[in-house]
Amino acid sequence: MIKIKFLQIIYYIVLVFVIFVAGVLIVSSLPITGNIKLLTVISGSMEPTIKLGSVVLIKPEQDYKIGHIITFGKDTKTEKPTTHRVYDIKVEGGQVVYITRGDANNAPDSKEITNKDILGKVLLVVPYAGYVVDFARKPLGFVVFIIVPAVLIVGDELRKIYAEVKKKKETPV
Repeated sequence: MIKIKFLQIIYYIVLVFVIFVAGVLIVSSLPITGNIKLLTVISGSMEPTIKLGSVVLIKPEQDYKIGHIITFGKDTKTEKPTTHRVYDIKVEGGQVVYITRGDANNAPDSKEITNKDILGKVLLVVPYAGYVVDFARKPLGFVVFIIVPAVLIVGDELRKIYAEVKKKKETPV
């Protein structure tokens, strides 16, 4: 009896995790202006604050302050954005310019960042979850995280329906 309860708890924890990952992946991929984005950190320049392989949840803001961790740059198949801390802010020609620096780096970044370069401010960091998210974005990961759990859930529900129908047939009216 205890073993069954334990397995049910594990089942529901995995189910909630899969639904959460699927939901965040779907929401972050929608082309909505001002939408949250889910990105994987692929360098150690922000360690120990943000570890390599972490997931960062970012959202565009109106303005950024010194100390904010921001993600900036292009997000294409060949170019990946950078997540660094705002180190200094200057105004040049009436335009706000941000100087950034990775926590693990000794010097500020050489390229100055403008608002149009910034994808958003980091709202949440989930250490090492990037490995899972990157796997989930691949075809095998999609099968493992979406198709297999969906088949298990549907199979479990069909089993319950079958048991109820069988029970109704055996019960005299």
